[in-house]
Amino acid sequence: MRPLLGENGAGKSTVTHLLSGVCAPDSGTIEADGVPAAFGGPRDADKAGISVIRQELSLFPDLSVAEAIFAGHLPVTGLGLVDWKRVREAAREALRQLGVSSLDVRRPVAGLSIAQQQMVEIARALTRKSRLVIMDEPTASLSPEEVGHLGEIIARLSREGVAILYVSHRLDEIRAFCQSYTVLRDGKMVEEGDVVAVDNAQLIRAMAGRDVEIGGRRQATSPGGVALSVRDLAAPASARAPARVVGVSFDVRAGEIVGLAGIVGAGRSETARMIFGADPIGAGEIRLGGQAFSPASPIEAMRAGIGLVPEDRKGQAILPQRAVVENFALAGVRTPRYRWVNDRAGEKGLFRGFVERLGIRASSLSAPIATLSGGNQQKVILSRWIARKPKVLVVDEPTRGIDIGAKEDVHTLLRDIAAEGVALLVISSDLPELMALSDRIVVLREGRSVFETDAASASAEDLMTRMTPHG
Repeated sequence: MRPLLGENGAGKSTVTHLLSGVCAPDSGTIEADGVPAAFGGPRDADKAGISVIRQELSLFPDLSVAEAIFAGHLPVTGLGLVDWKRVREAAREALRQLGVSSLDVRRPVAGLSIAQQQMVEIARALTRKSRLVIMDEPTASLSPEEVGHLGEIIARLSREGVAILYVSHRLDEIRAFCQSYTVLRDGKMVEEGDVVAVDNAQLIRAMAGRDVEIGGRRQATSPGGVALSVRDLAAPASARAPARVVGVSFDVRAGEIVGLAGIVGAGRSETARMIFGADPIGAGEIRLGGQAFSPASPIEAMRAGIGLVPEDRKGQAILPQRAVVENFALAGVRTPRYRWVNDRAGEKGLFRGFVERLGIRASSLSAPIATLSGGNQQKVILSRWIARKPKVLVVDEPTRGIDIGAKEDVHTLLRDIAAEGVALLVISSDLPELMALSDRIVVLREGRSVFETDAASASAEDLMTRMTPHG
């Protein structure tokens, strides 16, 4: 079990592409069991026993969970027909091992949360009997409980002789799961060794090439009046699926950061989408600045002063092949020169200020945003909302898939946004992150708000206990 460490852009994903047959090497060799191997494509790597759990999810949205898990290697009967009974049973068993046995394997992938899709990706790798499993940020959207289940699976696979290459920015997982490590920087291997022989500061210094200050908990603040109030919020129930949100209540004050904690399926992202008008409200009340508010659409929520940074950055927050500056302007941060003509020069001028202020690194404002690292993409998305001067900003998984240096930059930016009087609702599966960022933390469990505490007095153990269903 070896982690591959490095900042965004260090070359980790490129190594993954080379080992999985997505890209061909320009030089050097790949050996499998001491024998040189050449992959003409991903199928060749798959036949060689190499599976990849990718950071950017690659499931087919129209397939069921069971079909997605076995896509490309469906078992067949003696008559050559797909053995659907075996597919469903094996899919359930793989998910059971990951602690998500309640997930219906007949459910379409398109209806799953990002965290649930991540678990399906992991289950898919478990069913392939691989010799090498490459895990690229596999826990980016998972709660501590799901991470614990994954750790048990990793330990079992290692005992069974499966090699695992683990790509992650989470140093606590590196210490819990891994024995040796390799650090990449600027496309080159710069350090390797035993995990127990180095401390976190040494690992961070090796990755960044510099010392990086990791901030502690948020300092006490004096928030203003209640900007957002949610009371007994519930999603509409249907005959096809139970409501994921059944009773959520909390307040967020101007200049305050409130964290939402919960395991997969607790209703965190669904709550955020209802506040932003992306999903319908079944019951309960939202009040914005003391006034009743029931957004019928995201446009209506935006006009009222609400912004949302979704957890699925690639699928819901950016247009990957469009220019960086165009992505900045997606939320309407335009200065109209004429009634029906956008002021592109004005957009660029406004954005250049954010590039300098936030340290956004891009080769050009006209370059596709897909060429930026995850941390820089997140800064572009946040600058989009800062430019609109929202009253309330909801940020779902603010540092998913970004490196340690960029993570601290995003934390500083969120604190700065709150300092300007914006009410922030932050959702994160990373409990240390929630405790570092938040003034208060609200715990959701099975679609209900069940606990609230000051972040300064919170502990990860207590939060985890309250997040977990008690049977």
